[in-house]
Amino acid sequence: MYRFLLPAALLIGGTAALSADTKAYEAHQAAQDKAELDKQLAGLVPGKPQTCIDPIRYRDTTRVGDTILYKNGRDDIMRTDTGGGCFGLRRGDAIVTKTFGSQLCRGDIVHTVDLASHIPSGSCSFGDFIPYRKP
Repeated sequence: MYRFLLPAALLIGGTAALSADTKAYEAHQAAQDKAELDKQLAGLVPGKPQTCIDPIRYRDTTRVGDTILYKNGRDDIMRTDTGGGCFGLRRGDAIVTKTFGSQLCRGDIVHTVDLASHIPSGSCSFGDFIPYRKP
């Protein structure tokens, strides 16, 4: 019976250490994401959240963690938080959206797809779109 206690104790201890490492990594990543968002949105003021945007107006996208920034130049940025699940956002996978109409709207489904293998890597939905503009 004692032969099984030592491996079980080592397994539990290893899992706790792995959990602590994961939490430390996630905290570090969250701090990096916040710093990058602050840098991208520096000098801009948030406006009233909108439910939809015209994607033709915003030609450039930047991903920061679970956030997507749609840009129309430096002084006109729309921010939407996806709430997680799009694991490919961080890796730079392709963003594929399913829209109903000509606009991107809160609740629209976002899929991420690995560009090399064409395998889906996650899915999530848009949150509100918050405009950031120069004051």
